[in-house]
Amino acid sequence: MKQHIIPAIRLTVATLLLFAVVYPVTLWGIAQLSPNSGKGEVIEHNGKTYYSNIGQSFTDDKYFWSRPSAVDYNAAGSGGSNNGPSNEEYLAQVQARIDSFLGHNPEVNKSEIPVDLITASGSGLDPDFSAQAAKVQVKRIAKIRNIEEAKLLELIDSQTEKPLLGLFGPEKINVLRLNIALDNLK
Repeated sequence: MKQHIIPAIRLTVATLLLFAVVYPVTLWGIAQLSPNSGKGEVIEHNGKTYYSNIGQSFTDDKYFWSRPSAVDYNAAGSGGSNNGPSNEEYLAQVQARIDSFLGHNPEVNKSEIPVDLITASGSGLDPDFSAQAAKVQVKRIAKIRNIEEAKLLELIDSQTEKPLLGLFGPEKINVLRLNIALDNLK
């Protein structure tokens, strides 16, 4: 029995040191070499400070609306709603988002609304949405800001991030950066 306990204790101590000390210190050290010391990308705009890697709430009609958040964009409490498609409260919430979107975008059909504009992400803090989610809002923004739709579509194309190596992940747009670029258009 002694011959099994001693190696087990050594293995436990070794893995504890590796995963509780060496690994976190290594990641912290690598983060210190990155911009802003691993605290995320900070963007200053109109006297306000934003983190581009955390979803922001945009609901004003002159901006591209962001993806809904299950945690009201509170970075201290990341998490999804954990409600499934059979949950009546969740279905009512999604329907309210659809109705609100259609009320502000009357020229859009219900079937044209991308899912990422009416459902929250798993973390509730997703800063990105699809290019289709931006394009479906162009008519509303063009009308309110008196900007040609073609110019907004060019802006969307310029802000679209392609998949990693052309293979991994979908095309996406950071909503904060898109709205800042929209403000800077004029």
